[in-house]
Amino acid sequence: MNRFTLTDTTQRAFLLLIACCLLVFGAMTAAPASGAPKAADLVSDGQPIDLEDEKYRKLFQELRSDHNFTDTEIEAIFAGQTINKRVLELMDKQWEAKPYYKYAPLFITPQIIATGRQKLAEHRDVLDRIEEEIGVDREIVVAIWGIETRYGTNQGSFNVLQTLNTLFAAYPRRSTFFRNELVHFLLLCRETGVDPKDVKGSYAGAFGQTQFIPSSFRAYALSFDGDDKPDVWTSVPDILASIANYLKQYHWTLNGPIYWDLGHELKDQRLIAANLKGRKGRVPWRAVSQGQAPDIPTSPGNRDLSIVSLELPPGSNSPLRYVAGFPNFQAITEWNHSNRYAMTVAELAEALKNP
Repeated sequence: MNRFTLTDTTQRAFLLLIACCLLVFGAMTAAPASGAPKAADLVSDGQPIDLEDEKYRKLFQELRSDHNFTDTEIEAIFAGQTINKRVLELMDKQWEAKPYYKYAPLFITPQIIATGRQKLAEHRDVLDRIEEEIGVDREIVVAIWGIETRYGTNQGSFNVLQTLNTLFAAYPRRSTFFRNELVHFLLLCRETGVDPKDVKGSYAGAFGQTQFIPSSFRAYALSFDGDDKPDVWTSVPDILASIANYLKQYHWTLNGPIYWDLGHELKDQRLIAANLKGRKGRVPWRAVSQGQAPDIPTSPGNRDLSIVSLELPPGSNSPLRYVAGFPNFQAITEWNHSNRYAMTVAELAEALKNP
């Protein structure tokens, strides 16, 4: 077996150098060119949206021909729509990724843990059904609920219809994406009987206690309370089942392993290479077992693992902690593409399960 023979210190320096290079490259490719105007610089707050623009004409034609909206319905929905400049400012802002030692404590707090344990007890019957019928662990479902909206207490204050119109009309970099989400939003409102003008959510168009974007709602939201309309705003059975259904579609294994600690140094070149590839990097389970952790549990279906690095506080014996992410970990990263998010969900779930 080929392995790096770098010293621990040299290896850490090498990994940190590569990570810094990737961050710089990502910022250069994702951010607007220096000095170029941002989307928010090109509009004024409250500016009327030009519904005569060609892209709106095409949108309205699609709504009529493909989805059977009437001219009266389209007029009622879109008349008077204006730009929310704050939405564009938040989308344009280049957020610095917090290191894990700063990120996780934002969500793994005594209050969030205590409330989560109360929710586990309060909704035991629903969570029993979810584990039996959908096959996703209750602590994970409740952890995501807590992280996304503090168990429903913080669902966002932006008008979703205005937000999606703002991003379609005035955010060129992702205009096509948000056009698609706008269509999904109008369809889900019609399907559920919700007034599109009344829905509040995030500055990116996510809403409800699940913080689904519209296409995710239509793909994964479930009715679990006895009626035929998914409700991610007020129905706790629907909210929890919808979270579980999302994970199940990405092959969650009930009671399966989520992660395994690998220590502060990667000893095998295959693991190092997978780690440097980021979220999509994978390595065979057997390589982890042979090269780093002989006691690691078998991966369900012998599926490949992720290799994740997590930043430790200054003054620690090592700057990084490494874990192997099982397929369940990878399912969480389909919900949110951040490895930090997935690890926070996993560790909050552990805290909820182990008083």
